[in-house]
Amino acid sequence: MSGTTATVEQVVQARLIISSRRSALLPVTLRYRTDDPLAVRMVFPAEYSLDDAGESPGDPGDVGGPGGRHEPDRTGPDPDAGPGVEWVFARRLLAAGLDGPAGPGDVHVRPATERRTAVELRAPEGVALLHFTTPDLRRFLWRSHLAVPEGQEALNLDPDRELAELLG
Repeated sequence: MSGTTATVEQVVQARLIISSRRSALLPVTLRYRTDDPLAVRMVFPAEYSLDDAGESPGDPGDVGGPGGRHEPDRTGPDPDAGPGVEWVFARRLLAAGLDGPAGPGDVHVRPATERRTAVELRAPEGVALLHFTTPDLRRFLWRSHLAVPEGQEALNLDPDRELAELLG
């Protein structure tokens, strides 16, 4: 394993679909870390998360709560993630979803139109549907593959760190 950690980060605009007639643009930070080579992260601004005050589903703040690893960042800035709600899921799921429906769990990715990709995030608090510009997602994946080529992720895995994270 390499001793150096690199991060690929890209801010893109997503369209949060609120209803058939309403949507909101929001900045989403896409993040890939070479020390966690199988995962990608989508970080949403904190104001778009469901809070404990009981916002109703369908409000503009409805991005869903917990992430792919079921933990929103509601306690303040994390030096690695920054403030907001972070969803963590497989890089290969994002790649597969650009060409066809993918995602059996809380995160579903699929082509929406020729130039848009839909990402659906499911949490106990509700479901959020977002549309991203497909070339933005392809550019991010391309940059992540420059950092760690597809098929070489195992070379960057740190089993001791992974075990420590699991055991908390």
